[in-house]
Amino acid sequence: MSSEVKSEEDLREEIGTFLQKNFPQIEMHGGSAAIQNLDRESGEVSIQLGGACSGCGISPMTIQAIKKRMVNEIAEIETVHANTGGGGGSGHGGKSPSFPGETTDSGEDDGTPTAPF
Repeated sequence: MSSEVKSEEDLREEIGTFLQKNFPQIEMHGGSAAIQNLDRESGEVSIQLGGACSGCGISPMTIQAIKKRMVNEIAEIETVHANTGGGGGSGHGGKSPSFPGETTDSGEDDGTPTAPF
């Protein structure tokens, strides 16, 4: 780990840049990615994929790729929680993801295929 301590703002910016650089298809296909929660002390971040991601059949693979790559590329991040849904706070805005099951990482390999990017 670097001896440089990043501010929360710097870390949020680094996460945003990571998402734009590594997953440009999210925006290109009408989706969005936003940081819902960031805990610098524990190294946990929650990412909400929205827009077209909410009904996209490959969003589970995108989520798994984000989880795996973010912890490998951003030293301060140890755990990534990511999910899809309709809009910010309450529920899924009447929309359900197109896949069953939980989308947060349990720490175990669930056998879900990984994205090819």
